[in-house]
Amino acid sequence: SMIMRDPELAIQTLAALKDLGVKLSIDDFGTGHSSLAYLKRLPLDQLKIDRAFVRDIGRNANDEAISRAVIGLARQLGLTTVAEGVEREEQAAFLRREGCKIGQGYLFCKPVSAEALAVYWWHRQPAPGETP
Repeated sequence: SMIMRDPELAIQTLAALKDLGVKLSIDDFGTGHSSLAYLKRLPLDQLKIDRAFVRDIGRNANDEAISRAVIGLARQLGLTTVAEGVEREEQAAFLRREGCKIGQGYLFCKPVSAEALAVYWWHRQPAPGETP
């Protein structure tokens, strides 16, 4: 929505962030204010497939087609695809087959506090709910 208010300023700001080494993603791609017109102009690294499309993978051919299309679009633009809301192995398997290399969701780990993440990251301890 910020990009929609002042697209030129947003593009300049994002380009400056990119120059600093910041990786940029479009969250919830395919919903809300996502626009293919901006997609070609923004200095992006990733597209995130909204959980609304991931939720029914394995149950809904339309959601699978949309997810497949986003993955293909990202690939053609040289972007990484991240799938949000991956909760079942069936979803993860489909996404891997289609070329999506990164997933977020309860299948991998429940949300954790910043403190628990720091312990896990620095000491390589299992995150809560994760088996050692």
